Amino acid sequence: MSNENTGSMSKKRLISNIVSYIILILISIIWLFPFVGLVLNSFRSYQTEYGGMVDYMIPKQFSLDNYRFLFSGDTNYLRWYGNTIVIAIFVSALQTIIVLCVSYALSRMRFAGRTLLMRFWLILGMFPGFLTMICLYFLLKSMGLTQAGAIPGLILVSVASSGMGYYVCKGYFDTIPKALDEAARIDGASRARVFFTMTIPMSKPIIIYTALVAFMAPWCDYVFASYIAFGHDMSYNVAVAMQRWVWTGDYQGYFTRFCAGGVLVSIPITILFMLLQGYYVEGVTGGAVKG
Repeated sequence: MSNENTGSMSKKRLISNIVSYIILILISIIWLFPFVGLVLNSFRSYQTEYGGMVDYMIPKQFSLDNYRFLFSGDTNYLRWYGNTIVIAIFVSALQTIIVLCVSYALSRMRFAGRTLLMRFWLILGMFPGFLTMICLYFLLKSMGLTQAGAIPGLILVSVASSGMGYYVCKGYFDTIPKALDEAARIDGASRARVFFTMTIPMSKPIIIYTALVAFMAPWCDYVFASYIAFGHDMSYNVAVAMQRWVWTGDYQGYFTRFCAGGVLVSIPITILFMLLQGYYVEGVTGGAVKG
């Protein structure tokens, strides 16, 4: 009787696994379909297959014309790509430093107004950032950080409020035993030395997580970047510039070039996540343990 029950449970488990895998495969196909279409269309030449006016996905004749166009002198794509990289790197580095310092201070130090400050930031973070767009635009304009100066302006805005994103990082620091800090303090180490020589080496996952999140935000930014750099072609990032392409009268011709540009934009993020996904997951789970 027990063998029959065991066999019945095994069959149910097998059927359940098969159904689960089928559902996951279908979801994966649906999720990957737009990306596959993007890649395939990037290899379709406008001259040979009339841009986007086709009723098939796989190109009849693969071509590198769109990629050659991106690297030719007929477009400023390399400049836009460089602008995006510069903004993302500076924002990632500066924002990571600020978030780590703020998170460590809130995790380890007790001072008047600490709880009130954390609650205030939590409430302030509930308001969408675009509510301040008009105010920020005129503020940056008064400092010459719009249009031609849009790149440092975007870096400044992204870094200025980064301390409010302390939640996950603080939660990770809370999991590190305070006894280590107290022992180092008894031995005469300053808080700065404890932070840089003890806490930081033990916080590699959360550092990588913070840096990746900070890198992605300006890399994918379109709304605020288009608002600040409006009308100045040399200050565009890739997202803004490529959107201008599909707004042109020659939409059919630029569509395949848009696809090629999108493929190149996705490469750095894909490589970073493939190399650092283990640290990313560990940083998220570790920072979610305590509030």
